Amino acid sequence: MVLKKTKGYQDIDGNLTLPISKGLVDPDTTVPQEIEMASVSVVPDDTFTVTQAVNALGFGWFQVKLSLWTGLCWMADSMEMTILSILSPALHCTWHITRYQQALTTTIVFLGMMLSSTFWGNLSDRYGRKHALSLCAVLLFYYGLLSSIAPSFMWMLLLRGLVGFAIGCTPQSVTLYAEFLPTQQRAKCVVLLDCFWALGACFEVALALIVMPILGWQWLLALSTGPLLAFAMICPWLPESARYHVASGQTEKALETLEKIAKDNGKPMLLGRLVVDDATLSSPHRGRFRDLLVPSLRRTSLLLWFIWCSCAFCYYGLVLMTTELFESSAIACAEGLRPAQSLDTCAADCKPLQTTDYIDLLWTTLAEFPGIFITIFIIERYGRKKTMAVQFVTYAICCCFLVICPGKRTVLTLMLFLARGIIAGVFQAAYVYTPEVYPTSLRSVGVGSCSAMARLGAMVTPYVAQVLLKTSITFATSTYAVAALLASIACMLLPIETAGKELPENTSEQRQANANT
Repeated sequence: MVLKKTKGYQDIDGNLTLPISKGLVDPDTTVPQEIEMASVSVVPDDTFTVTQAVNALGFGWFQVKLSLWTGLCWMADSMEMTILSILSPALHCTWHITRYQQALTTTIVFLGMMLSSTFWGNLSDRYGRKHALSLCAVLLFYYGLLSSIAPSFMWMLLLRGLVGFAIGCTPQSVTLYAEFLPTQQRAKCVVLLDCFWALGACFEVALALIVMPILGWQWLLALSTGPLLAFAMICPWLPESARYHVASGQTEKALETLEKIAKDNGKPMLLGRLVVDDATLSSPHRGRFRDLLVPSLRRTSLLLWFIWCSCAFCYYGLVLMTTELFESSAIACAEGLRPAQSLDTCAADCKPLQTTDYIDLLWTTLAEFPGIFITIFIIERYGRKKTMAVQFVTYAICCCFLVICPGKRTVLTLMLFLARGIIAGVFQAAYVYTPEVYPTSLRSVGVGSCSAMARLGAMVTPYVAQVLLKTSITFATSTYAVAALLASIACMLLPIETAGKELPENTSEQRQANANT
């Protein structure tokens, strides 16, 4: 153990009695909090960890501000994703691109995200979450604005690919947020952060409803960068993760951050010295991708990669299918299969989205809000693994109902509403589980690698939702149902349930969690 600067503050009860300490307590033992705190109060070595400090200082004004800041980043990300389902039909009419080129417009964004996710995760673990997010915000705003003046389809592909490269960093905002949350509130707060995602998606659809008929897609792309500009301007005020500072040996900065949390939350700073784990400092490498495949993490990493890939495949597939189903489900149900050559017709079958399409798209997007609150209700009661597994199965059932040709458009809207809410809940449960299961030194690269695999699934999904769907609704929706069922099995095979557990600081704690499961 390495012990740093002593701080002569009050303990969390405000008394000058025996200080809080865990310096001699085995961090791998799972002891109830009340017993654990009682047992350490008599230890003369007055030390504490970042986890103990965050839990003791609780949820307060500091976390509220951080929620708004990281939520703005999440909202901007959501707007850039939602615009994909609106941009492709618009480009189809403007530049007469084929269905495969429409799918490529979406795929190129996710390709950039996949290639950059691990890069951003490595950068965050090496140089800090704050610096990575600041650079991401500037690049995302710049390339998003340039996309609005793209003179040709090839320029659009290049610029949207660069937008995707910058978006690959946005999951690190969840990592930063989770590392400042007390254990008891962590799952609920991370899931509630999805409210900003849903808000961003709804705002984008409402913005498109107003802008598209009058000004066109160029102005929609330009105006959609507004939240990115706002987030870039507040990045200098973002706090850096205290866990990152400890993992990188910057204990003094970690103490300063903890003092700020105490001040903002109106709590006294813990009495004692901050403990830095030798296992964290002894490794000259932080954030290495290959460390995700060490024996204690291999099974978890492989299963999570498949789960994230399937989740993104199903989520973005549903987003893209929504506009396509509203446009062509009646024809496809009446004719069974559409001729393959119709996929390449351009100007002849150009059908711009109408006001009713935007309104129905808004209704299905609003489904994310009940999906969030349902996930909050069940994720703590039944655990992360069971929550994701059951939601995947439910999503598969909803996809099966999409195969049945609905007699009324309201029935189709209702089924899409249910499926959208459920798969949004799965995504948030995955965002809760993943930072919890990886140790601090690998947390960003772990989330980044999962995000990269999610982008792989999202790259494939346009060819199912926008191309295959035009040939066979049954085949397309069945593909999503099978993917969801396989992901449900993978969720149950995960070796660790993280509900109610502390964030692991190093791989030894993670190995112990494996052994205790």
